[in-house]
Amino acid sequence: MVDHLVNTEINSQRIAAVESCFGASGQPLALPGRVLLGEGILTKECRKKAKPRIFFLFNDILVYGSIVINKRKYSSQHIIPLEEVTLETLPSTWNAKNRWMIKTSKKSFVVSAASVTEREEWIRHIEECVRRQLRATGRPPTTEHAAPWIPDKATDICMRCTQTKFSALTRRHHCRKCGFVVCGDCSRERFLMPRLSSKPLRVCGLCYRELVAEKRKEEEGEPEEEGRRQPQQDLAHSQGTTYGASSGEDESDKSDEEKDGGSAGSWPTGLEFYASGVKWSSFHS
Repeated sequence: MVDHLVNTEINSQRIAAVESCFGASGQPLALPGRVLLGEGILTKECRKKAKPRIFFLFNDILVYGSIVINKRKYSSQHIIPLEEVTLETLPSTWNAKNRWMIKTSKKSFVVSAASVTEREEWIRHIEECVRRQLRATGRPPTTEHAAPWIPDKATDICMRCTQTKFSALTRRHHCRKCGFVVCGDCSRERFLMPRLSSKPLRVCGLCYRELVAEKRKEEEGEPEEEGRRQPQQDLAHSQGTTYGASSGEDESDKSDEEKDGGSAGSWPTGLEFYASGVKWSSFHS
Protein backbone atom coordinates (compact mmCIF):
# COMPACT_ATOMS: atom_id res chain seq x y z
CA MET A 1 0.00 0.00 0.00
CA VAL A 2 2.78 2.41 0.95
CA ASP A 3 5.38 1.58 -1.67
CA HIS A 4 3.33 2.12 -4.81
CA LEU A 5 2.17 5.58 -3.66
CA VAL A 6 5.67 6.91 -2.96
CA ASN A 7 6.68 9.74 -5.32
CA THR A 8 3.32 9.70 -7.12
CA GLU A 9 1.56 12.86 -8.23
CA ILE A 10 -1.68 11.99 -6.45
CA ASN A 11 0.17 11.52 -3.15
CA SER A 12 1.94 14.88 -3.56
CA GLN A 13 -1.40 16.56 -4.26
CA ARG A 14 -3.02 15.01 -1.18
CA ILE A 15 -0.21 16.13 1.11
CA ALA A 16 -0.21 19.63 -0.43
CA ALA A 17 -3.95 19.88 0.24
CA VAL A 18 -3.42 19.01 3.92
CA GLU A 19 -0.62 21.59 4.22
CA SER A 20 -2.88 24.20 2.61
CA CYS A 21 -5.70 23.52 5.10
CA PHE A 22 -3.37 24.07 8.07
CA GLY A 23 -1.79 27.09 6.40
CA ALA A 24 1.05 29.02 8.01
CA SER A 25 0.15 27.71 11.47
CA GLY A 26 1.10 24.16 10.49
CA GLN A 27 4.45 22.55 9.82
CA PRO A 28 5.48 21.41 6.32
CA LEU A 29 4.45 17.78 5.80
CA ALA A 30 5.93 16.91 2.40
CA LEU A 31 9.08 14.82 2.76
CA PRO A 32 10.76 12.32 0.42
CA GLY A 33 9.21 8.91 0.94
CA ARG A 34 6.27 10.18 3.01
CA VAL A 35 2.84 8.88 2.01
CA LEU A 36 -0.63 10.00 3.12
CA LEU A 37 -2.52 6.78 3.76
CA GLY A 38 -5.79 7.89 5.31
CA GLU A 39 -7.80 10.70 6.81
CA GLY A 40 -11.02 11.24 8.66
CA ILE A 41 -12.92 12.78 11.53
CA LEU A 42 -12.77 11.15 14.95
CA THR A 43 -14.13 12.39 18.25
CA LYS A 44 -11.32 13.11 20.70
CA GLU A 45 -12.24 12.88 24.37
CA CYS A 46 -10.93 16.13 25.81
CA ARG A 47 -10.81 17.26 29.40
CA LYS A 48 -14.34 18.67 29.49
CA LYS A 49 -16.14 16.94 26.60
CA ALA A 50 -15.59 15.08 23.35
CA LYS A 51 -14.72 17.22 20.33
CA PRO A 52 -14.49 16.41 16.59
CA ARG A 53 -10.91 16.41 15.31
CA ILE A 54 -9.46 15.84 11.86
CA PHE A 55 -6.83 13.07 11.69
CA PHE A 56 -4.33 12.28 8.94
CA LEU A 57 -2.38 9.02 8.89
CA PHE A 58 0.97 9.12 7.10
CA ASN A 59 3.35 6.18 6.85
CA ASP A 60 5.60 7.72 9.54
CA ILE A 61 3.47 10.21 11.51
CA LEU A 62 -0.06 10.78 12.77
CA VAL A 63 -1.31 14.35 12.40
CA TYR A 64 -4.44 15.85 13.94
CA GLY A 65 -5.97 19.24 14.47
CA SER A 66 -9.08 21.30 15.14
CA ILE A 67 -11.66 21.78 12.41
CA VAL A 68 -12.41 25.37 11.45
CA ILE A 69 -14.01 24.69 8.05
CA ASN A 70 -13.98 21.04 6.99
CA LYS A 71 -11.71 20.30 4.02
CA ARG A 72 -10.73 23.97 3.89
CA LYS A 73 -9.23 25.19 7.15
CA TYR A 74 -7.72 23.41 10.17
CA SER A 75 -5.80 24.72 13.18
CA SER A 76 -3.77 23.55 16.20
CA GLN A 77 -1.71 20.97 14.32
CA HIS A 78 -0.25 18.12 16.37
CA ILE A 79 2.30 15.67 14.95
CA ILE A 80 2.98 12.28 16.56
CA PRO A 81 5.86 10.04 15.33
CA LEU A 82 4.38 6.59 14.74
CA GLU A 83 7.34 4.71 16.24
CA GLU A 84 6.23 6.14 19.62
CA VAL A 85 2.60 5.00 19.29
CA THR A 86 0.87 2.13 21.07
CA LEU A 87 -2.87 1.48 20.72
CA GLU A 88 -5.33 0.04 23.20
CA THR A 89 -8.95 -0.85 22.41
CA LEU A 90 -11.40 0.39 25.03
CA PRO A 91 -14.97 -0.59 25.93
CA SER A 92 -17.86 1.67 24.99
CA THR A 93 -19.50 3.99 27.50
CA TRP A 94 -23.07 5.27 27.61
CA ASN A 95 -22.18 8.24 25.40
CA ALA A 96 -19.11 7.06 23.46
CA LYS A 97 -18.69 4.03 21.23
CA ASN A 98 -15.94 2.43 19.15
CA ARG A 99 -13.23 3.84 21.40
CA TRP A 100 -9.49 3.27 21.54
CA MET A 101 -6.53 4.94 23.20
CA ILE A 102 -3.55 6.38 21.38
CA LYS A 103 -0.60 6.20 23.78
CA THR A 104 2.83 7.83 23.53
CA SER A 105 5.49 8.77 26.05
CA LYS A 106 4.44 12.44 25.93
CA LYS A 107 0.68 12.34 25.42
CA SER A 108 -2.09 9.75 25.61
CA PHE A 109 -5.70 10.30 24.62
CA VAL A 110 -8.92 8.52 23.68
CA VAL A 111 -10.68 8.75 20.33
CA SER A 112 -13.88 7.27 18.91
CA ALA A 113 -14.87 6.33 15.38
CA ALA A 114 -18.38 6.50 13.97
CA SER A 115 -18.53 2.72 13.50
CA VAL A 116 -16.78 -0.47 14.53
CA THR A 117 -15.58 -0.90 10.94
CA GLU A 118 -13.93 2.51 10.89
CA ARG A 119 -12.25 1.85 14.24
CA GLU A 120 -10.88 -1.47 12.94
CA GLU A 121 -9.60 0.24 9.79
CA TRP A 122 -7.81 2.96 11.75
CA ILE A 123 -6.26 0.49 14.19
CA ARG A 124 -5.18 -1.92 11.44
CA HIS A 125 -3.55 0.79 9.34
CA ILE A 126 -1.85 2.52 12.28
CA GLU A 127 -0.44 -0.71 13.69
CA GLU A 128 0.91 -1.75 10.28
CA CYS A 129 2.62 1.64 9.90
CA VAL A 130 4.06 1.37 13.41
CA ARG A 131 5.50 -2.08 12.61
CA ARG A 132 7.08 -0.75 9.42
CA GLN A 133 8.57 2.24 11.24
CA LEU A 134 10.04 0.11 14.01
CA ARG A 135 11.62 -2.23 11.44
CA ALA A 136 13.02 0.72 9.51
CA THR A 137 14.47 2.48 12.56
CA GLY A 138 15.49 -0.61 14.52
CA ARG A 139 13.86 0.80 17.63
CA PRO A 140 12.07 -1.40 20.17
CA PRO A 141 8.37 -0.70 20.86
CA THR A 142 7.71 2.07 23.38
CA THR A 143 6.86 0.72 26.84
CA GLU A 144 6.56 3.97 28.82
CA HIS A 145 3.44 6.02 28.19
CA ALA A 146 1.98 9.24 29.54
CA ALA A 147 -1.07 8.72 31.73
CA PRO A 148 -4.30 9.94 30.11
CA TRP A 149 -6.22 12.46 32.15
CA ILE A 150 -9.41 11.32 33.82
CA PRO A 151 -12.23 13.62 32.60
CA ASP A 152 -13.40 16.41 34.87
CA LYS A 153 -16.93 15.02 34.99
CA ALA A 154 -15.75 11.62 36.23
CA THR A 155 -15.61 12.83 39.83
CA ASP A 156 -17.05 15.59 42.03
CA ILE A 157 -14.41 15.14 44.73
CA CYS A 158 -10.62 15.04 44.85
CA MET A 159 -9.40 11.56 43.94
CA ARG A 160 -6.55 11.77 46.46
CA CYS A 161 -7.90 13.19 49.70
CA THR A 162 -11.54 12.24 48.81
CA GLN A 163 -12.60 15.16 51.02
CA THR A 164 -12.51 18.27 48.87
CA LYS A 165 -15.65 18.78 46.79
CA PHE A 166 -15.23 20.64 43.51
CA SER A 167 -17.33 23.70 42.78
CA ALA A 168 -17.27 26.94 40.83
CA LEU A 169 -14.76 28.25 43.37
CA THR A 170 -12.80 25.04 44.00
CA ARG A 171 -11.00 24.11 40.80
CA ARG A 172 -10.14 20.72 39.44
CA HIS A 173 -6.48 20.02 38.62
CA HIS A 174 -4.77 17.04 37.01
CA CYS A 175 -1.66 15.26 38.17
CA ARG A 176 0.68 14.95 35.18
CA LYS A 177 2.03 11.64 36.42
CA CYS A 178 -1.09 9.60 37.19
CA GLY A 179 -3.80 11.64 35.47
CA PHE A 180 -6.03 11.81 38.56
CA VAL A 181 -8.41 14.72 39.15
CA VAL A 182 -7.16 16.41 42.32
CA CYS A 183 -7.67 19.54 44.40
CA GLY A 184 -5.15 22.36 44.78
CA ASP A 185 -4.04 21.25 48.23
CA CYS A 186 -3.28 17.73 46.96
CA SER A 187 -1.29 19.00 43.97
CA ARG A 188 0.92 21.76 45.33
CA GLU A 189 4.15 20.08 44.22
CA ARG A 190 5.93 20.44 40.89
CA PHE A 191 8.39 17.94 39.44
CA LEU A 192 10.55 18.00 36.33
CA MET A 193 9.68 15.18 33.93
CA PRO A 194 11.83 15.83 30.85
CA ARG A 195 9.96 13.47 28.55
CA LEU A 196 6.79 15.53 29.12
CA SER A 197 8.05 19.10 29.42
CA SER A 198 11.14 21.24 29.94
CA LYS A 199 9.39 22.86 32.92
CA PRO A 200 8.36 21.31 36.25
CA LEU A 201 4.80 20.01 36.09
CA ARG A 202 1.97 19.77 38.61
CA VAL A 203 1.83 16.41 40.37
CA CYS A 204 -0.18 15.07 43.28
CA GLY A 205 1.47 14.49 46.66
CA LEU A 206 1.64 10.71 46.27
CA CYS A 207 3.27 10.83 42.84
CA TYR A 208 5.67 13.55 44.02
CA ARG A 209 6.94 11.37 46.86
CA GLU A 210 7.36 8.42 44.52
CA LEU A 211 9.15 10.52 41.90
CA VAL A 212 11.50 11.97 44.52
CA ALA A 213 12.26 8.48 45.85
CA GLU A 214 12.95 7.19 42.33
CA LYS A 215 15.26 10.13 41.60
CA ARG A 216 17.14 9.60 44.86
CA LYS A 217 17.70 5.93 44.01
CA GLU A 218 18.94 6.85 40.55
CA GLU A 219 21.38 9.36 42.03
CA GLU A 220 22.61 6.80 44.54
CA GLY A 221 22.93 4.17 41.82
CA GLU A 222 20.55 1.75 43.49
CA PRO A 223 18.45 -0.37 41.13
CA GLU A 224 14.74 0.15 41.53
CA GLU A 225 13.00 -2.75 43.24
CA GLU A 226 11.31 -4.57 40.40
CA GLY A 227 7.61 -5.09 40.84
CA ARG A 228 7.58 -3.00 44.03
CA ARG A 229 4.51 -1.11 43.00
CA GLN A 230 2.06 -1.02 40.15
CA PRO A 231 2.20 2.15 38.03
CA GLN A 232 -0.59 4.55 38.90
CA GLN A 233 -2.19 4.48 35.48
CA ASP A 234 -2.24 0.67 35.46
CA LEU A 235 -3.61 0.59 38.99
CA ALA A 236 -6.44 2.94 38.14
CA HIS A 237 -7.21 0.99 34.99
CA SER A 238 -7.40 -2.29 36.86
CA GLN A 239 -9.83 -0.73 39.34
CA GLY A 240 -12.24 0.16 36.58
CA THR A 241 -11.46 3.86 36.23
CA THR A 242 -12.73 5.30 32.94
CA TYR A 243 -10.10 7.33 31.13
CA GLY A 244 -11.11 9.89 28.58
CA ALA A 245 -9.33 13.19 28.49
CA SER A 246 -5.99 13.65 26.80
CA SER A 247 -2.92 13.96 29.00
CA GLY A 248 -1.45 17.45 29.25
CA GLU A 249 1.57 18.62 27.32
CA ASP A 250 2.56 21.55 29.52
CA GLU A 251 2.10 23.05 32.91
CA SER A 252 -1.12 24.85 32.00
CA ASP A 253 -4.44 23.73 33.40
CA LYS A 254 -6.31 25.02 30.38
CA SER A 255 -8.66 22.53 28.76
CA ASP A 256 -8.10 21.11 25.31
CA GLU A 257 -10.92 23.29 24.01
CA GLU A 258 -9.29 26.44 25.39
CA LYS A 259 -5.90 25.55 23.92
CA ASP A 260 -7.19 24.35 20.54
CA GLY A 261 -9.84 26.95 20.08
CA GLY A 262 -12.64 24.44 19.56
CA SER A 263 -14.09 23.64 16.13
CA ALA A 264 -16.63 25.39 14.00
CA GLY A 265 -19.21 23.90 11.73
CA SER A 266 -22.28 21.75 12.15
CA TRP A 267 -21.23 18.35 13.47
CA PRO A 268 -23.30 15.52 14.92
CA THR A 269 -22.97 15.58 18.67
CA GLY A 270 -23.11 12.79 21.22
CA LEU A 271 -24.83 9.64 20.04
CA GLU A 272 -25.81 11.30 16.74
CA PHE A 273 -22.22 10.85 15.56
CA TYR A 274 -22.59 7.06 15.77
CA ALA A 275 -26.11 6.95 14.31
CA SER A 276 -25.60 9.36 11.40
CA GLY A 277 -24.77 6.59 8.92
CA VAL A 278 -22.05 8.78 7.41
CA LYS A 279 -18.58 7.33 6.73
CA TRP A 280 -16.21 9.83 8.32
CA SER A 281 -12.88 8.20 7.35
CA SER A 282 -11.24 7.07 4.12
CA PHE A 283 -8.00 5.25 3.33
CA HIS A 284 -5.98 5.50 0.14
CA SER A 285 -4.79 2.48 -1.80
